[in-house]
Amino acid sequence: MTNDIFNPVRVTANLFGKDYIFETGRIANQADGAVWVQCGGTVVLVNVCSQTLEVSKGFFPLTVEYSERMYAAGRIHGNFFRREIGRPSEHETLVSRLIDRPIRPLFPKGLMQDVQVLATVLSADQENDPDILAMSGASAALHLSSLPFDGPVVGARVGRIDGKFVLNPTFEERKKSDVDLVFAASATALTMVEGEARFVPEDILIDALEWGRVEVQPLIKAQEELRAKAGKEKMPFTPHEDDPVLVARVAELCTKAGMEKAMVIPEKLARKEARKAVKDAVMAELVVDPAWAEKPEALAEVPDLIAANEKAFVRKRIVTEGLRIDGRDTKTVRPIQIQAGVLPRTHGSAIFRRGETKSLAVTTLGSTTDELRTDGLGGDVTKSFMLHYNFPPFSVGEVKPVRLSRREVGHGALAEKSLRPVLPQDDSFPFTIRVVSETMESNGSSSMAAVCGGCLSLMDAGVPISAPVAGVAMGLIKEGDQFIILTDILGDEDAMGDMDFKVAGTAEGVTGIQMDIKVEGLSTDIMRAAMRQAHEGRMHILGEMAKVLPAPRASISPYAPQHKEIFVNPDIIRLIIGPGGKNIKAITTATGASVDIDDSGKVSIFAPSSESMQRACEMISYYDQHAEVGKNYVGKVKKLLEIGCIVEILPNVEALVHISQLDINRVPQVAGFVSLGEEMKVKVIEINGDRIRASRKAVLLEEQGHPWNPEETARPARSSEGRGGKPRSGGPRGGHRDRH
Repeated sequence: MTNDIFNPVRVTANLFGKDYIFETGRIANQADGAVWVQCGGTVVLVNVCSQTLEVSKGFFPLTVEYSERMYAAGRIHGNFFRREIGRPSEHETLVSRLIDRPIRPLFPKGLMQDVQVLATVLSADQENDPDILAMSGASAALHLSSLPFDGPVVGARVGRIDGKFVLNPTFEERKKSDVDLVFAASATALTMVEGEARFVPEDILIDALEWGRVEVQPLIKAQEELRAKAGKEKMPFTPHEDDPVLVARVAELCTKAGMEKAMVIPEKLARKEARKAVKDAVMAELVVDPAWAEKPEALAEVPDLIAANEKAFVRKRIVTEGLRIDGRDTKTVRPIQIQAGVLPRTHGSAIFRRGETKSLAVTTLGSTTDELRTDGLGGDVTKSFMLHYNFPPFSVGEVKPVRLSRREVGHGALAEKSLRPVLPQDDSFPFTIRVVSETMESNGSSSMAAVCGGCLSLMDAGVPISAPVAGVAMGLIKEGDQFIILTDILGDEDAMGDMDFKVAGTAEGVTGIQMDIKVEGLSTDIMRAAMRQAHEGRMHILGEMAKVLPAPRASISPYAPQHKEIFVNPDIIRLIIGPGGKNIKAITTATGASVDIDDSGKVSIFAPSSESMQRACEMISYYDQHAEVGKNYVGKVKKLLEIGCIVEILPNVEALVHISQLDINRVPQVAGFVSLGEEMKVKVIEINGDRIRASRKAVLLEEQGHPWNPEETARPARSSEGRGGKPRSGGPRGGHRDRH
């Protein structure tokens, strides 16, 4: 065996002082295309395989899987099996979508191949994010492969620090950035955008994306160079051409069956039924038509031809008349209806309706123990804010298995990004927050309904957000050089249009953005026009929301957890916790409260009710009490001395009861009069620094009707002698009692 197998083809491009390496030929050589992508110490292997379909599935079966190996960061997986198994994490799912979205439109329609793209993180330096390397690696692997692919494209990230754009910022730099935009770009245009911002104006985001597109062009050239050196011959592919006679016949029958009338019915379900009736009528004509009745292959194409006629009609009507399916013009937002506080026992709730899309959003407040903890390449990560988006099949009148899809994960992540910037800081509002958006009815823009409804439910729960957030989905009809932007698109307009561009934010600026397109790419002019029109739509929606909830409720729901912070001496934390957590478990069991203790002595308590909170505070404070002169305590004898005994009067607080203070009468000897563990009621008669003296004699005198006289129990003179001629001493040191 020689070392020839370790002679890979390598291409390097340098961006802003960083080398980006595209390499093929060292490993995974049995894949149709395999690329090792590296930046710094981060390495991602992306490979592509395919197999020919015997029968069309009716859709292009592209599968994209992104996986992070824990060894990449020198870690062992934290699950029971200590290996990467089971379904992907939410982060892996979101990155898989980032890879999928820009490459899917670049395959030719009608490709009869089952395609799988696998991206595996092999090394992670905790500085360079592997997600964008995986995006570029997928494009490079497809470009090398034998599959027809209209690439390449590049994945990259743009940040902004102190007003300056930064390409592919490190993890530390991203913490300082007010923009975090992931995008895909071809040699000429942007093809995908996903990101978040902290109230950044629309024009700045467009400038950032255009700047980033120009800066990543060396990576496009690197992929082209790699293909020139190591690319495979592309498999032959002949695009399917429809029979012009059948196309004309279907168009004729669609008109005859009333397709144009069906496509202007405003209501979704009524329009769906009318479209089905048109389809049935067309098929009924063709199956008895001698020219087509015996041609099953041709009949199988008819549904697609009908859909093409519908699409052409809708687009032409928008271009020529400026009218959409439901009769709106291009800029009008559908009618909005809002109800807040609809669920009586939840912490916050709202129904947001825009046209035929309706979302029920619910906010739940929890304690720090409810935070989401995940295990990733960067270590354990906790999240105190979560937004989960659900899309049950009944929302579109369908019968399907109830599963968590990648689409639901992606829509929830976008809504979460959009709302996160307005949330209060943990130190001022330490609750864990979970928002769930239940899509009750859907006809487009349900993810943006999740943003609007989620914001309203937060305000209904009394979460002190800094500003309301709204979102709107924009569409595009592009015919040649002419383009028309659509505000608040319907589901059919999404399917028949050229763009799905979601923008969320406050009146001040953008907080979340996502763009997918079906054309080759978008120019800066189109994106700028879409962003400005989205701003108009967002301001309208914010105005409608303000009519119902202009600001968050003044206080949180009475059904939400009660929260309080108290401070104890750090030295008594071990007492509150107890051996094996015995004491803290007793507190939580007795009160139902959640207790989080910081090493500084800060105790954060979340309780289900005010009564529970009061009880929890009392039980915790029991371990942090202070002795007071003149106050009686019942304690236990901890130690016997010749001069008296030591009594623990409070947790970790001890006092000396001198032999002269054990009884009204003279006690000749401590042993025999007092026993270890015996309970004794005493009065604190002196506190000198951390030394405490107590008297049982004073308690007995009080019980006989003689009030305590501090002078009668004053400390004996230091020159006096106790039993055995030994000097009398003060009491032992008590526990630490000062609060921080």
